[in-house]
Amino acid sequence: MTSKKQLKSRIRARMAKTGERYAAARAHVAGSAAESVADRGWPLAGGTHPESAALAALLRHAGAPIDEALVFGIGGGIGAGYILWEFAHDDSRVVTMGFTHRWQYIATHPRGAAARLGVELAEHTTGGAKGAAKALAERLPAMVWPDRYHVGYWHLPAFLDGHGGHPVVAYAIEDGRVRVDDRNTVPLTVAEQDFHRARARVGSYKNLMISVPRAEPVSDGVLRQAVLGGLAETVGHLSAGSDSFSLPAWRKWARMMTDRSAAKGWPTVFADRVGLVRALASVWEGVSPFGMDGGSLRPLFADFLDRAAEIAELPALADEAGRWRGIGAAWQALGDAALPPDVPEFARLRELTVAVTTAAVDGDEGADERASAATELWELRAELHRDCPVEDVEALFADLGGHLRGLHEAETAGVAALRAALE
Repeated sequence: MTSKKQLKSRIRARMAKTGERYAAARAHVAGSAAESVADRGWPLAGGTHPESAALAALLRHAGAPIDEALVFGIGGGIGAGYILWEFAHDDSRVVTMGFTHRWQYIATHPRGAAARLGVELAEHTTGGAKGAAKALAERLPAMVWPDRYHVGYWHLPAFLDGHGGHPVVAYAIEDGRVRVDDRNTVPLTVAEQDFHRARARVGSYKNLMISVPRAEPVSDGVLRQAVLGGLAETVGHLSAGSDSFSLPAWRKWARMMTDRSAAKGWPTVFADRVGLVRALASVWEGVSPFGMDGGSLRPLFADFLDRAAEIAELPALADEAGRWRGIGAAWQALGDAALPPDVPEFARLRELTVAVTTAAVDGDEGADERASAATELWELRAELHRDCPVEDVEALFADLGGHLRGLHEAETAGVAALRAALE
C-alpha cells in the first residue's frame, strides 16, 4: 500500500509538472478528491484565489453560501498587470503579474463582491498591538492580511521580511495559537505572537480586518444582477488602455522581452544574467495554480462563466468558459517556457517550490517537511542567482515574448466575445 509520504510525493511531482492545485492533482493520483475536514466546526474547504476563498468561507459561515468561483467573478473577476521590480538590497529582480480585477489595491475585490451581493462587511483596523489582538479575538472569524515571512509557514528567507502577503481567515484562537484557513484542507495554526506581528508588518494595511457579522441567503434576482455586474466590471476594466493595469500590459511585457533600448527591457536588466533565475521562477510561480496567489486564475474564471451562463440565462457564456480554460493552459505553457522542467536545476527548483507552497494544504502536519524543503530551495536559488543554467538567453527571451503576444491576442478576443455576449 502506498504510504502517505509517497502519495504526497507523487501528488507534488504532478503539481510541479502540470501546474494543478493540490486537490486536482490528488484526484488524478489517488483517484478521488481530497476529503473535506472541519476544525472546531469550521469547514476547511480548500480554494484557489485567496480573497475569493476567504470571502466565500465568511459568507458560508454567516448564512449566505456562495461558492468561490461565483465570489471571484462577482468581485470583478480577472485582471491584467505586469511590473518588473529591481531590488538593490539583495541585487534581485522579481516579476509581479496582476491576474485579478484591480489587483494593485488591497481589499477591493471582497468589497466589490459583498456590495453586489448586498452583504455588509465590518472593517476594523488599529495601530496598537494590544488593541489589534483584542479586536481580532472579539471578531472571529475574520479575514486578515499577514506578512508571509512573519506568519512562518511559508518558510521564506529574511530578505522577504515585509514584502506583504495575501488574506487568510482566522477562525479560532486556542492555547496561544491562531487557527488559520489559508485554503488548507487540514488544520493549520500559527503562534499568536507571530500572527499579530505578521498582521502589523505592512504599513499600508496594518492590522486590517474584515468580517461578515450577518448575512441573509442571497435571492435569485440579486445573484443574477451581481453576476451581470461582475461580468460588466471585468469587461470594462480589461477594455481600458492602461499598459500597466489592463490587457495592454501583456503586449508591453512582450515588447520588453527583446527591447534592447528600454531601461526595463530584459536584455538590459539581465545583461549580466544576475537575478535572472529568480525572475523566471517568479513568472512560473505566478502563473501556476499551486502558487501562493492561485496562478493566472483563468480556469477559476471559466468556472464562474459556467455558473453565470445558468444564473444569467446567457448560454454564450458557457461557450466562452472553454476559451478561458484554453487561455489558462496557455499561461501555464508560458510558465513552463520560463522555467523548463528539462533543465535539471529548474526541475529540482520546481519540485522544492511545490513542496513548500503546498504548506497551506498540508497544514501543521507537514511543518518539518516544509522547513527542510525550504532550506534546500533557498540554497539552490542562491546558487543560481548569478549562474543561470540557460545557455541561449536571447532565444529564451524571444520565446517568452512570443507566448505573451499570443496571450494578449487571445485575451483581447476573449474580452470582446464577453462584451458581445452581454449585449
